[in-house]
Amino acid sequence: MSLDIYYTPRAKQPLVTIYSFINTRFGISEADKFVAKAEKTINLISDHPYMFRSSGISDNVRVAFITKQPSMFYYVAENKIDILFFWDNRQEPLYQS
Repeated sequence: MSLDIYYTPRAKQPLVTIYSFINTRFGISEADKFVAKAEKTINLISDHPYMFRSSGISDNVRVAFITKQPSMFYYVAENKIDILFFWDNRQEPLYQS
């Protein structure tokens, strides 16, 4: 059973920013590859919501590594998944493992 995916307002802008950065720095082909990888990860999460590790914030808040730089934090509810935000892994960590 696949769960529905919802983006919080806080998740949308960083995704656009990451895409723009990759596009500017590496070209549209690499930016499109990033989007494809993010979509693949989101589809996997829809089918297997607990496949990525707990964030340390809560058992229902999980963190998925998309590529070396960005990770995605998401919340697993009973009947849906909320994409909370995207995080640049080069920043100070939000949690301790």
